[in-house]
Amino acid sequence: MRKVSFRLASSFRNRMIFIFLLIIIVPFLLFAYYSHIKSIEGISETNTKMTMSYLLQAKKNFEIYLNNLNEQVNEVIGNKSVQDLLYKEPVDEQDEESFAVNMLTALYHATPVIDAFRVKVYPINPAKYPSYMRSIDESVRIGDQYWFQRSKATVEPTWYLTMPKQGKYAKPLLTYVKRFSGLYDSKLRGLIATDLSDDFLERYFSPSDQLKDQKLLLVNDKGIVHYDSAVNEWTGQPFPSESFVNDMKKSDAGSQSISIGGQTYLATYVTMANHPWTIVSLTPLKELTGAMDEINRVLIIFLIVYLLCCFSVVIYLTVTYTQPIAHLVRLMRKLESDNLHYLSPWSSRKDEVGWLYRSVGNMVHRIDGLVKEAARSERNKKALEFQVLSHQINPHFLYNTLESIRWKAENHGRSDISEMVSALGNLLRLSLNQGKEITTLKREFDQVRAYVAIEQARMGKTVRILYACDEDTLELPFLRLLLQPLVENAIQHSVRDNFDKGKIMIDARQEEDDIVIDIADNGKGIPQHVLDQLEQAEEPSGGKFSPSRRGVGLRNVNDRLKLYFGEDYKLKIVTGPEIGTKITLRHPVLKEGQELDSTFE
Repeated sequence: MRKVSFRLASSFRNRMIFIFLLIIIVPFLLFAYYSHIKSIEGISETNTKMTMSYLLQAKKNFEIYLNNLNEQVNEVIGNKSVQDLLYKEPVDEQDEESFAVNMLTALYHATPVIDAFRVKVYPINPAKYPSYMRSIDESVRIGDQYWFQRSKATVEPTWYLTMPKQGKYAKPLLTYVKRFSGLYDSKLRGLIATDLSDDFLERYFSPSDQLKDQKLLLVNDKGIVHYDSAVNEWTGQPFPSESFVNDMKKSDAGSQSISIGGQTYLATYVTMANHPWTIVSLTPLKELTGAMDEINRVLIIFLIVYLLCCFSVVIYLTVTYTQPIAHLVRLMRKLESDNLHYLSPWSSRKDEVGWLYRSVGNMVHRIDGLVKEAARSERNKKALEFQVLSHQINPHFLYNTLESIRWKAENHGRSDISEMVSALGNLLRLSLNQGKEITTLKREFDQVRAYVAIEQARMGKTVRILYACDEDTLELPFLRLLLQPLVENAIQHSVRDNFDKGKIMIDARQEEDDIVIDIADNGKGIPQHVLDQLEQAEEPSGGKFSPSRRGVGLRNVNDRLKLYFGEDYKLKIVTGPEIGTKITLRHPVLKEGQELDSTFE
């Protein structure tokens, strides 16, 4: 996936398209988005100011009404008839019935001054007034209800929301409850409850006719909606946005956008100072941005046309210019894989693209000729270099061997002379290999054994050498004259100093497509300057072979491996005074009938 992404990003055509879109389209989109946002902000800010002013005026009017309502309630509380009737509890049923008639009469004359839906006066002990409670359609057990007990114990007036009940009333009522005592003593006389219906609240909390679907809410300090201008849709329920309720508690006034039921509203609120309510205005944001929606539709149509024109230009540039160049790039990638016969760029165009095609085609034909010529030269060079390297085997060894045979023939006349001659014959025969470069791994091991036998006879010492080879690898094709120089190096420069303790181990195995051979000894290691000479291209003495110098066999094998199989197949040597020497030789597994020249052209 990363590779595909990198290719897409590195394409000249894709970069040009990206730059084109970045320069032409992106600024246009950013400007359109910025204009849209700023327009909405301006409209929202203007609406917030207007709504805030409207809410402040509604708050002022409603507070004036509540103050007047409180004074009107106080007038009823201070009515002498009401105070006298509640001074003492009735002693019998007849006395209580008389109380009910007189109280209803007194309230009939006193309550019309109160601007409210309904006013009820409750004795402090309703159970003692059954007739009166029936006449005001209330139960004598109302004194046990929570709101009654709370209002009875609270000095400050309280407000309660009463939701509709079957058979009583069909609208929510906001009730103002206030306890009162005697005019000249502190003895509790009763409670007066003033009910406000939504008709009364609507006079102060009516939405503006200019904004469709706007709603005004009266929310208490616990987040419960006490009044909803939209036919009491949310009355008695928690406000749908808990976060907005928390924000209302942090400040006395404010405005923000909130989302309710998938619709966005501009919410403005003002908190009442002396009452447990917050006045909230909710205006659907789509009503404020109606004109902007029309502008956005026109903008979208224009943008679509603009994008079509831009893509038309991009397609024209792609087909006319970038596509031919991309095709040429694909052909050149095949050229990188040496597939020259796939590449035949040609164009009859007279512009710069046509000139580019013809120039690349001429260059490819020229490169093809040069590659073929270089391949022929390289094959000739390999043949010559191998002839030179093959003759770098130390002739001093053959000389010493013949001298030893002569010496033994003259002085001892022993039968081991025939064995040495036989081993030498085998060695020479295996080395020459009938003039072929490829032998088998088994013949290479036989050559090593013949060489070791001659060395043991010549030096009169036993060479301790161990052979470990997988049977499956013995008949595999193998480049000749690779193992003997390495074993010679191990004997001459490691084991020879201590035949009693010195030993050599040869381990051959196949790893995937390679033959891996380890030649290890427990000698004193190879000096660093000899290792450094393995990487040199020419001999220090002008290319002349020096039989006394160490490392010629090693470098011979190393150079031949690199020459025929590449840098990955050069010798790997681990050596040191304490660990001896371990040489790892890797040789590719050649296919049957495969020649060296055809393998590496």
